Formats: sequence, C-alpha cells, structure tokens
Amino acid sequence: MTTGLIIILLLVLCLPFLLKTVERNLEIFLSIMGVLAAIISGVLNRELIRQAVTDPLNITLAVFISSLLFKWLKEPIEHGMLKVRQYMSIHIFLVVIIVVIGLLSSLITAIISAIVLVSIISILPIDRKTEIRAVVLSCFSIGFGSVLTPIGEPLATITTNKLNADFFYLFQLVGKEVIIAVLAIGVFAFFFLKPKRTEENLHKKKQAESFSDIVNRSSGIYLFIMGLTLLGASFETLVNQYLLGLHTGLLYWINMVSAVLDNATLAAAEITPAMNTETIRFILLSLVISGGMLIPGNIPNIISANKLGITSKEWAKHGLPLGLLIMSIVFIYLIL
Repeated sequence: MTTGLIIILLLVLCLPFLLKTVERNLEIFLSIMGVLAAIISGVLNRELIRQAVTDPLNITLAVFISSLLFKWLKEPIEHGMLKVRQYMSIHIFLVVIIVVIGLLSSLITAIISAIVLVSIISILPIDRKTEIRAVVLSCFSIGFGSVLTPIGEPLATITTNKLNADFFYLFQLVGKEVIIAVLAIGVFAFFFLKPKRTEENLHKKKQAESFSDIVNRSSGIYLFIMGLTLLGASFETLVNQYLLGLHTGLLYWINMVSAVLDNATLAAAEITPAMNTETIRFILLSLVISGGMLIPGNIPNIISANKLGITSKEWAKHGLPLGLLIMSIVFIYLIL
C-alpha cells in the first residue's frame, strides 16, 4: 500500500510538468489518481464516495453562480474598476488588491476572494507575466488571510472544530503573523511586479465568457475538488502512521506535501487538542504557506488558474521559490 501511494504522489507531482496531455486535462487526471489512491489504500467505500460526490458541490455552485453574476455585471464592474484606477497607477492598484483581498478573505471566504480576484485581474490591461505573478502573490495572501476565522476556508474550520475553540481562537493564535505576512507580500509585490500595459491583452480579456465556458470551468473545479478529497482520504493513513510522531521542525517541512494534497485533510490528521500552542502554530503556518506553492494546494489557486488559464509550470515557476522563501523566513521566526 505504502509503495503504491508514494508512486501516486510522485505521479501527481511530476506528470503535470512532464506531459502536455496531463497538463491540459489536470482535473480528470487528479480525479483518476484519487480513485486509484483510494483503491490502493483500501478506503474506497460508500461513505467516501458520497463525500467525494457531495464535497465539491458547494464550491462548484459558488463558482458557477459568481461567474454568471460577473458575466451579467461585467460592464458596471469594469466601469467601477476604471474609476478606481483613475486615482492610482496599475502598479499601486495591484499591490492594494493583493493586500486588501488577503485581509478580507477571512470574512468573505477564500472562494469568494479568488472569484473577485480573477474578475478584477481579467479586466486589467497588463502583460501575461505580471498577471501570473499578481495572481500567485494574491493567492498566498488569501491563503494567509483566510485562516483567521473558521469561515475563511476548510483548513481553519477543521482546526477550530478539532480544538473545540471559539471563533477568535485562530486570530489570537496567528493573527499577528498573518497580518504581517499579508503586508509583507504587498511590499514584496511593490518591488517584484513590473506591469506593462498591453492593449492586445486588454482587447482579448474584454471578450465576454460564454455560458459553455462557465459550465466547463465549474465542471473542471468539481472534478478537481473530488480528486483532492479522494487523495486526502487515501493518504490520511500514511500521515497517521509516519508523520504524527515526528519532531515539530521536521513536520513543518514535510507539510510541503500540502502543495498537492488538501491542507485541510493534513490539519485534520495532525492537529489534536493535546498539542501545545507552539506546535499548532508550526503546523498551521506550514500548511498555509505550502498551500500556495502549486495549483492543487489551495482552492483559490484552483479557481484562479482555471479561470485565467495558468498552467502548472507557470504557477510553479513563481509559487515554489516564493513559498520556500516564506517558509524559511517563518521557520526562523518560529524557532527564535
């Protein structure tokens, strides 16, 4: 079982970068890998099938309805953004969006934050390179911000429930670090982003989405979440068997596997009420950061990449080095 699951993990990590066919059909690939992993681990039962079928419904419905709303309200949204843009450059506007959307994500949820993000980014007349960089930075920001309340994202919900904690527990636990991290990402974005105005890109983006585009994207996200649900359940046994007894510092770095596995599942397996506060901080922050490294790591990544056509290679080119940098800085901070 262990060997089979490790092979599947390596396939999920490597094949999207090596095969164009997998890259173009990433949602189908992940769902197939999820089914295989569930069979190999012996967890594929009626309850897991029900969970895999129903878990993606809320996210898919939110994406579908929001996409329709933005399709119908495209003109007033563009008009509003243009009015705001009159008071600042695109450069500053991007920095403000990255910070504000990260701080608000714990209240409006990571899913809505991602939908708002891509709707704004898609109407800006910026070059492709800046677009990808801005989206990756924003998703790291959303990943941090959405962990502050139980309604922000599944990782926060599961952690709060497992610890039988109140609504403000996570804010008290990592609030200072999260706010500083979001602001630091904004400062980094100010120096890192070099937007170039591209009229051709603007013309392309102003073409309205068709209904079939929205249906296809929503279906893709459904398959994506279903695959992650199956993968998460399949690897839970390995996590319980091999990871829970490890030193906190080592577990911090091993948690980078949440770049391809659902970080909420890892949180459910790793975090217990018996842990001390510092250990929980190590685990929580490592899962939040590594979730931004690759597309499958977090729901905002999936929504943004799917909507804007960002490939696994394009995301990893910026997400991996940025994630490793943030993880290193936070690790030094935590051990000191």
